[in-house]
Amino acid sequence: MKYIMMAENIPAVSVIGVGCMRIASHKKEEVEELVRTALDNGINFFDHADIYGRGESERLFGEVLRDDLQLRDRMVIQSKCGINAGMYDFSREHIIEAVNGSLERLHTDHLDSLLLHRPDVLMESDQVREAFTQLYESGKVRSFGVSNMNRFQIELLQSGLPCQLTSDQLQLSLAHTPLIDEGFNVNTGWDNGIVRASGTLEYLRLKGMILQTWSPLQYGMFQGILLDEEKYPELNQQLQKLADKYSVSRDTIAYSWLLRLPQKVQVITGTTSPERLIRAARAAEVELSAREWYELYKSAGNRLP
Repeated sequence: MKYIMMAENIPAVSVIGVGCMRIASHKKEEVEELVRTALDNGINFFDHADIYGRGESERLFGEVLRDDLQLRDRMVIQSKCGINAGMYDFSREHIIEAVNGSLERLHTDHLDSLLLHRPDVLMESDQVREAFTQLYESGKVRSFGVSNMNRFQIELLQSGLPCQLTSDQLQLSLAHTPLIDEGFNVNTGWDNGIVRASGTLEYLRLKGMILQTWSPLQYGMFQGILLDEEKYPELNQQLQKLADKYSVSRDTIAYSWLLRLPQKVQVITGTTSPERLIRAARAAEVELSAREWYELYKSAGNRLP
């Protein structure tokens, strides 16, 4: 496993992380198996949100920690807040209340990382600053980041904060590449050149912030998994070719494609299968060549100017 620094006051984080959104429908024993499989394979990063399973994902995970207190010292826990009953809410009261709820459900006294889940256009910077300051000084949150924000939203939020934001969690996969497309297609007039992310990929690299990729095997917005999808025959053929070359599975190659980006990247998997999680961990061992990276990108239906 490979590790990168997120913040000076927390342990280095694995480049593969466990996304815990889907664990709410599983039994506690199954969640414990997933957690132990991750740790045994060098994955120490677990990503939550207060809304996952309406809190059930955090509660189940917390039960695992409650029954074995030593597990907490082996992991880095992140959660997200800011979605509040059909609206986005960056008020001081909501952020603090959300964190306290997550801590209670997770049976821990601190979060290593807290992300604001989606941009709140009505955000008041002083409210966020007060919430973050209180949470940090009380020891309840050790670092802060964002999710689903572009560079200008990050700049606006950062301008009012005393701490450096560490990461931005964004959707990115071989079959969902707007973050990358806009850079390749500058000034072309092609649809892929439409600026949707405002140069956020490059911005994160400049600022040394971690790009956390969610839905790393999805195409579209939750339309399905790219593996064996009839819309992507060439992509699946190329994935299989490289899987055979590196003696891994196709999903491992799809994850390694993301890790090949020349910046700090964490792949946040969504699997609840221990076997698939082991395959994800192997992605840290595969170093694709630049040509292999480009061939995969083009096989997903993308063209270069």
